[in-house]
Amino acid sequence: MISAIAVPTPRPSRRRGSLLEQIGNTPLVQLEKLTTGLKGIEIWAKAEFLNPGGSVKDRPARNIILTAEREGRLRPGKVILDASSGNTGIAYAMIAAARGYRTKICIPENASLERKRTLRAYGAELVFTDPGAGSDGAIQVCREMYHRDPEAYFYADQYNNPANWLAHYETTGPEILRQTRRRLTHFVAIMGTSGTFTGVTRRLREELAEVVCISVQPDAGFHGIEGARHMPSALERPGIYDPGLASRNVFVTTEEAQQMARRLAREEGLLVGISAGANAAASLRVAQELAAEGRRGLIVTILCDGGSKYLSESFWDDPD
Repeated sequence: MISAIAVPTPRPSRRRGSLLEQIGNTPLVQLEKLTTGLKGIEIWAKAEFLNPGGSVKDRPARNIILTAEREGRLRPGKVILDASSGNTGIAYAMIAAARGYRTKICIPENASLERKRTLRAYGAELVFTDPGAGSDGAIQVCREMYHRDPEAYFYADQYNNPANWLAHYETTGPEILRQTRRRLTHFVAIMGTSGTFTGVTRRLREELAEVVCISVQPDAGFHGIEGARHMPSALERPGIYDPGLASRNVFVTTEEAQQMARRLAREEGLLVGISAGANAAASLRVAQELAAEGRRGLIVTILCDGGSKYLSESFWDDPD
């Protein structure tokens, strides 16, 4: 059996310092019950919901904002503008509040009530877009607003900004290597902007040539996994997306993701969101394949955000 990996003690910066210093260095949590009966297989997950803004998107939002400040593209008086399904917008709004900026977020009208309220709590101005057009529609509206008045805004453009994936190349990837003592065999992550998958995969591949990196996507263009993107049907693929990076793609249904989110809460004590459920469902599928072939594996995935942002949704009440 693979020996257990010690969850690292948080660094002092997780206990004191500025808000931005609290982002990252999240613990790696073993999903023990998920792999019951799968000999030689472990699944570990980065608990990104423990970031101060509650999601993995705190990392790229911080890097996008700090990079823009260094380059002079974001300065006092500018409004931070972007399209978001919720989590990146929340991260922008949180950081902007701490640094004295205003934020305007274009967001599909069917985003969860909790995300909308969180954004407003941080003082963000919301521009609601056609729910049927999804994230593509929000991007189009955002781009039109920017072009009408480019001097008023810093357009963060998370889908095309390299500071997005570089945040994960510089932080998430090295943390995973350190926390697994470089013994991971597989990395599994869902596609939204593709920043997490792109940045972590590029870092892992530099240091572990044999690692298998698997992208997770919804199984159709119309789905209920907020923040996730079905690349084959996307009207506009993110500029940072590299289709050649993934060793393979795993497609997950909304129902699978929701069922796994319930299972993680009820069996592992982890109240996480639907995209985290999709990641865990895909990781379990990979684990079962490895076990069936008699192979060992140490799979790492991402718990993208917490389940409290989705508690108004009815799937939590469904029986297992």
